[in-house]
Amino acid sequence: MTTIEAIRDDFAFLDEWEDRYRYVIDLGAALPPFPDESRIETYRVPGCVSQVWLTTKIGDGPDPVVEFRGDSDAHIVRGLVAIMLALFSGRRASEIGATDAEALLRELGLDEHLTPQRANGLRSMVKRIKRDAEAALKQTA
Repeated sequence: MTTIEAIRDDFAFLDEWEDRYRYVIDLGAALPPFPDESRIETYRVPGCVSQVWLTTKIGDGPDPVVEFRGDSDAHIVRGLVAIMLALFSGRRASEIGATDAEALLRELGLDEHLTPQRANGLRSMVKRIKRDAEAALKQTA
């Protein structure tokens, strides 16, 4: 999976927004296959215009590593899922809670190049990720 640092570097290298959109779509295409049995209401992220599914796997310990898998039925949104997974998945729950996804979106310029519906959907995904990380901390306390 692509790291968030690689995504930042690649975005800095790409000048045109058309190229950046293509790159985001390519990130989504590179996501590992998402299991059909996880495409259920339990894992659906509400607030997204497109269908978005997100599963959470919580590790052990007082500050567990949390891993996410996700998918969408829309190409550009699948790419946004890939960016959020690169930012959050595989990190400790406390780190996830302290991570400012909005700052990353501003840094990449996505905040001003996404439709309001997509931006709201992305915020819903971040909210769900942070909620799951917070629950992981409480579960181990």
